[in-house]
Amino acid sequence: MFEIKQFYDFNLAHASYAVLSENEIALIDPARNPEQYYNYADEKKAKIIAVIETHPHADFVSSHLEISKTTGAKIFVSKLVNPFYEFVAFDDGDELRIGKATLHPLNTPGHSPDSISILIKDESGNDYAIATGDTLFVGDVGRPDLRESAGSINKSKEDLARMMYHTIHEKLLKLPDGMLVYPAHGAGSLCGKSSSTDTYTTIGREKKENYALQPMSEDNFLHELLKDQSYIPKYFGYNVELNRKGAPGYRESIDKVKRLSSYGDMESGVTIIDTRTQDDFGDGHFKGAINLRDELKFESWLGTIISPDEKFYLISDSKRNLEKLIGRIAKIGYEINIAGAIVHHDIGSLESNEYFDLKKFKENTDAFTIVDVRNKSEVEEKKIFNNSLSLPLNELRERYNEIPLDKPIVVHCAAGFRSAAATGILENLLSQKIYDLSDSIKQF
Repeated sequence: MFEIKQFYDFNLAHASYAVLSENEIALIDPARNPEQYYNYADEKKAKIIAVIETHPHADFVSSHLEISKTTGAKIFVSKLVNPFYEFVAFDDGDELRIGKATLHPLNTPGHSPDSISILIKDESGNDYAIATGDTLFVGDVGRPDLRESAGSINKSKEDLARMMYHTIHEKLLKLPDGMLVYPAHGAGSLCGKSSSTDTYTTIGREKKENYALQPMSEDNFLHELLKDQSYIPKYFGYNVELNRKGAPGYRESIDKVKRLSSYGDMESGVTIIDTRTQDDFGDGHFKGAINLRDELKFESWLGTIISPDEKFYLISDSKRNLEKLIGRIAKIGYEINIAGAIVHHDIGSLESNEYFDLKKFKENTDAFTIVDVRNKSEVEEKKIFNNSLSLPLNELRERYNEIPLDKPIVVHCAAGFRSAAATGILENLLSQKIYDLSDSIKQF
């Protein structure tokens, strides 16, 4: 039996793969929690014999080292990664046999200098698919600006963009049109800028539809690839190095997180991440707590706001949700940052959100300092209030002192998620009255 199984994490828009042939499995870019791969192997009555890392990922922590220790599987990466664990060098010209299938690495630098893609040949020796890691996405290619100060090899974004150009023209465009493409990420990933919601594609489709694969000069390609790239979350460089080292075991690490039974166990001066709904948070919360709601991109925003060396308390509305969130936080390696995790309980002395007079605001927006915490590209596309100050959420904790303090402050984003987090940040940093426009922004 020959099969390629995709495992998809919508929260991080991350795809990992199991290549199965006979009773052997190779995993490609596995997620932090390895249980799904063990369950798959048990279901197929197969053994995991190899784990392949296409590069040291920036946006999530891999379980490659844990899987290797648990199953005895060897770890295959490019020698350019220079990892701190035992590995098998896997570069151009090498081959890995899985049952009757074979896997062939192609060095495809661009997103990172040590990226490889995995050409997968089926049990008849035919070219079947390519797992492209963060090199080629559906409708996009990997951003080239994440390895300027992380990893064993540092390259400027311009150098990596040129590498990507040559990877496309010397490797990817030479592959047959019908070849299936399995990328490591989809829409919403911060490792690209315009990926499709589709989770796989073909080389032929990408030749027709992907802007990066269209005919253009190298200089024009650099311009197109480098423009409009998103911000870089604080945790990205940390994850690159953690993946080069190899993360501790998933279950072992999350079991070490302190579960608190009383708010009295919390120390003052430590950041509080309160994940409850807007209404519950508004009814009562610690002053300065950051309301980072339990929604789709929770872990990405946590790693954007919180630095890798910063401790924080985690509050949720139930034990079940608390445990789920600890697991999600572990996906970016931040479980060790949790000073304590606790289920919310009313102690009668918490802050409540003050009533915001929306009618008064609409009648005279000039009476307020309006802070727009959307991304720069969103503001450039449409500025909602002419008199607003643009301070993207990812920069707010570093640039809050740019906010004038002569008027009440109103914070907005596009729908209310980011403004809720921003309001808590500013409440902790400023003595001025802070109001969250929340989802009322949709009225403007």
